[in-house]
Amino acid sequence: MLNRGLDKQELLRIVDSVANEKSIDKELILNSMEMAIQKAAYSKFGSENEIEAKIDRESGNIKIHKVLQVVEKVEDPVREISIKDANSKQKSKESIKVGDKIYEDLPQIDFGRIAAQSAKQVISQRVKEAEKNRQYDDFIEKQKQILSGIVKRIEYGNVIVDLGRAEGIIRKEELIQREILKNGDRVKAYCFEVKKDVKGHQIFLSRAHPQFLAKLFFQEVPEIYEGIIEIKSVARDPGSRAKICVHSKDSSLDPVGACVGMRGSRVQTVVNELHGEKIDIIKWTEDLPTLVAESLSPAEIQKVLIDEQNKRIDVILTEENLSKAIGRRGQNVRLASKLINYEIDILTDKEDSERRQTEFKERTENLINNLEVDETLGQLLVSENFSNIEEIANSKIEDISKIEGIEDSTAKELIDRSKEYLEKEKIEISKKLKELGVEDQLINLKGITQGMLVVLGEKNIKKLQDFADLSSDELIGGMDEIKGKRIRINGYLEDFALSREEADNLIINARKLVYNN
Repeated sequence: MLNRGLDKQELLRIVDSVANEKSIDKELILNSMEMAIQKAAYSKFGSENEIEAKIDRESGNIKIHKVLQVVEKVEDPVREISIKDANSKQKSKESIKVGDKIYEDLPQIDFGRIAAQSAKQVISQRVKEAEKNRQYDDFIEKQKQILSGIVKRIEYGNVIVDLGRAEGIIRKEELIQREILKNGDRVKAYCFEVKKDVKGHQIFLSRAHPQFLAKLFFQEVPEIYEGIIEIKSVARDPGSRAKICVHSKDSSLDPVGACVGMRGSRVQTVVNELHGEKIDIIKWTEDLPTLVAESLSPAEIQKVLIDEQNKRIDVILTEENLSKAIGRRGQNVRLASKLINYEIDILTDKEDSERRQTEFKERTENLINNLEVDETLGQLLVSENFSNIEEIANSKIEDISKIEGIEDSTAKELIDRSKEYLEKEKIEISKKLKELGVEDQLINLKGITQGMLVVLGEKNIKKLQDFADLSSDELIGGMDEIKGKRIRINGYLEDFALSREEADNLIINARKLVYNN
């Protein structure tokens, strides 16, 4: 390409050809060629010089210059020239000043085999880099969109997809369950990440991602594309069942009906693409109990109890509706939980009644045993939502005396006894922590109470490092699926009514202290 005898216009034609073939900027190829010529010139004229090579964009002429910096006093004669000598060499009438550059023509060079090979490598490397960058820029714009391609090969269960100018990968876990793709199959997938690294870029695709379903509806339902209908959330068990929550900005338009389409035509197109995945389309509402009830359809709900702080919901229903709400292998309640972003506990009305009775009894006995009150007063306090001794200790006299049957003197005595009990308990707990061997670093962790520390110590969590290694589910509990059944796993600190955010913050603070020391 860079032989001296190469026709100048032919050089420009080659540049145009490469630029069109690789879909990259012609200017970048010319710059690469100039760098290659410059590298060869350094080999011939010496690396101590400052050399520039320039290809004329119109004619294809190649010029090689030695560059000299204009200075008052020359210290490096190879790279510098005095202002007096510079002016004497200047052919134009323009005056030269210190800091300007003088360009001296160097003779054209014949590229030897080594120089030509070196130049070729420079151009090839730059073109490859430009091609990679162009592909990355093209696909980063397509991130969070559906891409279509041809299955090129399958490696260890991962599907490599030919996307035209690049390849994408659908990892095994990102495929729909029981889906079998073969070489040559045309496939659609959601582009969830375009990653750039030293070797180039990687395009990660998914057919199992919740947003794949959302984008399919985006393609099939014009009202979603136009922004009239909004997809609020999506939950999927890929290949089995999915739930999608939709909202219409136009009150006269039914979002569910629009997504279903005439005789189910729109939703059926999506179902076919997802290999028969059953899709529940739910109308979004700001009324959370209604949304929960719709999400757990076909079960009929009696009551919904919401704990916004801990992002938990108790759903109360009859025994006949229990299996419908939970679904096969817990699928229905699991998808509903993901859809509304709340942890859902399903209880029968009988279980709810038994739980409430147990809680009432335990709280009453706590007040009777530790504040030395009779059963009637204990029940009265619990009925008025004084569920523990700390709440009584932090109350004002008028807060308690407004309860019918309790005088100011009795209210004051209850508060005094509560404070006395808590102080005594604090001393006993400190002694207990010492006996358990709980270390000071954990005791001094901000946000953790002495009662929590005792429970942790009894569970052999005695060091800050032990606590830092826990997860929030281990602290406050969570749901798990064991042998097809959805089972609640109790947390170490579940009795302390910690929110997930509070649990996360405790663990994060512990990790900061451990790993920053």
